[in-house]
Amino acid sequence: TVKDGATKEILAHYVSDSLKLDISLNTINLLASAHGATLHEDAFIHSDQGVHYTSPKFHKKLADNHLGQSMSRRGNCWDNAPQESFFGHLKDEIDYKDCENLEDLRAIVDDYIDYYNNERGQWNLKKLPPVLYREQILLGAA
Repeated sequence: TVKDGATKEILAHYVSDSLKLDISLNTINLLASAHGATLHEDAFIHSDQGVHYTSPKFHKKLADNHLGQSMSRRGNCWDNAPQESFFGHLKDEIDYKDCENLEDLRAIVDDYIDYYNNERGQWNLKKLPPVLYREQILLGAA
């Protein structure tokens, strides 16, 4: 997933049956296709130091999409706490154990992310879901 640090909105996600590099590259492709024109010129991707994010192919993908990169220091779990929190909620709030195949899982995850972004209020966003919070910010800036 790619999560907006300000609004907590999930901007892109990709569900795969493999942990190969393509999982991160495809996620960036989805981010660029959905939000490339609206991403701030100083936008960056924050990650841990996993093999996906230190790959030269991943670095090139970010550069090709005008995205910077920031990585946590080794052993620093605090930087990734927002993502880990999201995945904790996802696992608690969906019934993924009944999925019979990858397509079932993808459908459930897609539905949850739509719910998370558009309906699920969050305490640190004035109890609003991320999309409504973003819209309020944009109205305030206008």
